[in-house]
Amino acid sequence: MSFSSLGLSEPLLRAISEQDYSTPTPVQLASIPAILRGEDVWACAQTGSGKTAAYALPIVQLLSAPSRPRPRGRFVRALILVPTRELAGQVGETLRHSGKHLPRMLKTLVVHGGVSINPQMMAFGGGADIVVATPGRLLDLIAHNAVSLSAVTLLVLDEADRLLEKGFRDELGRIVALLPGRRQSLLFSATFPLAVSTLAAALLHEPVRVDVPSAPETKPDILQRVIEVDAPRRTQLLRHLIQKNQWSGVLVFVATKYATEHVAQKLRQAGLVAAALHGELSQGTRQQILADFKAGRLPVLLATDLAARGIDVTRLQVVVNFDLPRSAVDYTHRIGRTGRAGATGLAISFVSSGTHAHFLLIEKRYQLPLPREQIPGFEPVQTEVPAAASPGGIKGRRMSKKDKLRAAAARAFPPGSGG
Repeated sequence: MSFSSLGLSEPLLRAISEQDYSTPTPVQLASIPAILRGEDVWACAQTGSGKTAAYALPIVQLLSAPSRPRPRGRFVRALILVPTRELAGQVGETLRHSGKHLPRMLKTLVVHGGVSINPQMMAFGGGADIVVATPGRLLDLIAHNAVSLSAVTLLVLDEADRLLEKGFRDELGRIVALLPGRRQSLLFSATFPLAVSTLAAALLHEPVRVDVPSAPETKPDILQRVIEVDAPRRTQLLRHLIQKNQWSGVLVFVATKYATEHVAQKLRQAGLVAAALHGELSQGTRQQILADFKAGRLPVLLATDLAARGIDVTRLQVVVNFDLPRSAVDYTHRIGRTGRAGATGLAISFVSSGTHAHFLLIEKRYQLPLPREQIPGFEPVQTEVPAAASPGGIKGRRMSKKDKLRAAAARAFPPGSGG
């Protein structure tokens, strides 16, 4: 099937053709017609499956209809909530491109923290058709009386599992309380754990269920490799692999903000062009780093999980797990950054004696036994696995903020509580 068979208008089809997207993905095939019919949608699809376009295209078409004019004042017609600044920018870009050929451009605002609130308040003059927001900044704008949600007819939660992981549960509740009871609601996520299922049951009315997380035809072509190496030699091995294979697009996941800077500095000292991306950088710096990485001017990017949200590079060559993710779910989020748009990708995980047991859990979770490799000159010396190794302890023994949030979510949504 083609996009033209889904009921999309000619201006949207023109925008799609300019991006060389000739065939819709399964999540787009199932979601777009349902959204155009005005139905609620509960969609679960893997990273890189086209979820953003699955809701952006029909929303742009619905709001561009002459029968749905924008109300005057500080009102919003469609609200899209996302967990990070980078993802907010990516969604806003998709929306603007989708509507570029409309007779009247929709007013789309992207609001998030990390920048001054005053320009965002001023931008709401006359209201907006679509607002893409992180929950905290949206509540700040509401507190300043810059925006009203009383006219919202469309609500989208994108990466709903990430929203709850980041601890936005209370903020989501406050925002939903300000929305009209009658509205169209859409939930999109790569995973639907119990907390998200409970949220969906509360927000959605007889939703169309779209579940394509593991359809064989949508699985990206990603070669997964596991390389054994002593932890202190990971940076040297990373440099060796980049130089030997002449990789020009490498996203490296590390555990902490400090590690992103430390490893990036070591690579630069070795003559590589590398940069770190983390939450303590200014928004302008983060945007410039992302722009350079997407444009190919920055070959190597070191990032934490949170900072990497919203990185969408069609031809990303390699993803490296310098540090293993704490969660098995995060493993799929990470490697899903490569192997997109039909391209072949490569995902490499460094495993040391201290993280061997943790990677076994990831393999068990996805029934994915992977052979271990050793690179000549970097063979590990530390071969014994510590008896006290913890599956979530790769950053240390104390619980991280992320682990505390997970524990809080588990207490808030105990087994058998619904959904």
